[in-house]
Amino acid sequence: MKLIFQAYSVVLQVLAAVTLVTPALAEIVNINLLQLNDIYEITPVEGGTRGGLARVATLRKQLYKANPRTYTVLAGDAFSPSALGTAKINGTPLAGQQMVAVMNALGFDYATFGNHEFDLPENLFYQRLQESQFRWISSNVSARTGQPFKGVPRSIVFNVKGDRGAVVRVGLIGVTLNSNQPNYVSYTDPIATAKQQVIALKGKADIIVAITHLSIEDDRKLAETVPEIDIILGGHEHENIQQWRGRDFTPIFKADANARTVYVHQLSYDTIDKSLAINSRLVPITEKIPDDPKTAKIVKEWLERGYQAFRAAGFEPTQEIGQLTFALDGLESSVRNTSTKLTELIAEAMLQEVPDADLAVFNGGSIRIDDVIPPGPITQFDVIRILPFGGKVVAIEIDGALLQRVLDRGQANKGTGGYLQTAKVSQQANSKNWLVQGQPLDPKRTYKIAINDFLISGKEKGLDFLNLQQPGIKLIAEKRDIRFVMIDRLKHQATSSNLLKSDSLNYP
Repeated sequence: MKLIFQAYSVVLQVLAAVTLVTPALAEIVNINLLQLNDIYEITPVEGGTRGGLARVATLRKQLYKANPRTYTVLAGDAFSPSALGTAKINGTPLAGQQMVAVMNALGFDYATFGNHEFDLPENLFYQRLQESQFRWISSNVSARTGQPFKGVPRSIVFNVKGDRGAVVRVGLIGVTLNSNQPNYVSYTDPIATAKQQVIALKGKADIIVAITHLSIEDDRKLAETVPEIDIILGGHEHENIQQWRGRDFTPIFKADANARTVYVHQLSYDTIDKSLAINSRLVPITEKIPDDPKTAKIVKEWLERGYQAFRAAGFEPTQEIGQLTFALDGLESSVRNTSTKLTELIAEAMLQEVPDADLAVFNGGSIRIDDVIPPGPITQFDVIRILPFGGKVVAIEIDGALLQRVLDRGQANKGTGGYLQTAKVSQQANSKNWLVQGQPLDPKRTYKIAINDFLISGKEKGLDFLNLQQPGIKLIAEKRDIRFVMIDRLKHQATSSNLLKSDSLNYP
């Protein structure tokens, strides 16, 4: 069943069907789908100007009031990562507990897994599922045994009743990319599995919706391979996308991360000719939308719990470090591809912690804020949001030849969390030769580096050789948590506009 575009054909079908359809069942049933994806923050982002789940709750209530056939859907990624999720209460991190509580208050109906759901250890993952008052669906992700997670079906069919009594059956499937596989999880191929599930839904669903957390390339492949899918609600890219692919021009939609935008889809199903019309609009979530009081109360409670945990760890989240006269770009699309003023500040802070270091290096993926901190006050919680996992600054010595391998691999990791950010390092124009403090890197020399502890663990993509057991690497000293180092740097940097100017930013 797909959209019908020729009005004349529709009229003929309606006339032919009049005698076959009971008048009470002959109607167009309108169904709203409110789509979010990749939500890591329960509060607004971009200095409070964009996003915020309490605002989304208001939009949901408005949609529901206008049409009770409104369903709210998550296309993956909510449990992790976030600054608040790292806050430990009685020794256990929140790890998405705050997100599930807010999603419950907002009124989510259905969700599928993103790759970051599986950042959680097994016990906390199952706790989050138990706390959810909405339904999780997963067609291709299972427990290690290959069996579905408890209470998580491969597909769901729910009935929507029209004003005149007609019933429309909506089938949901959910598929996730295999990019994060702890030992309690197993995957099957998302495209092949989706096809199997759609075949199983034949005759059981009038509309088939795929909720996906895949790359856009795989979403396109899904549309081309399984044309029976009517609409794909996707996630993972963090930036809004609207495309059509496949035999029947299946629409693919993704909203911006952290609820900067949401998609509202109106599905209009004609019970006479079995046709479907889809009207979708991208809705910016801004200050113009007031907070829903109930959801805002839950957000505030969890924020304060997190703050209390950070205070116990030695931070004062609400304390203003200073006033920025420039913006700090921490968007994932930026810090995994190029240097920004934020990455420069972090690297310079590391050099300040290890003042005799020849250079500093850290992985861009350690920055998890995926946001821009605008000019104005910057707080300790902003720093926690930037570097939620913390970790120590480490001083090491490394052979020049090995350092060259590290820097080369960092360039090869462009576009991923393994892209390396540096200070006092550059490449010669029109060549791949590295310069350290303006001088050619000497493979026979030993260099002293300020590095973050995760990167020296050997766990970064393609950098498994970068570890303290590797010949040619020597531990000199372990320093402070990088967040405290960054706070100290900002205290005397925040107002130095002559030293740092704002990045040129394109807001989503």
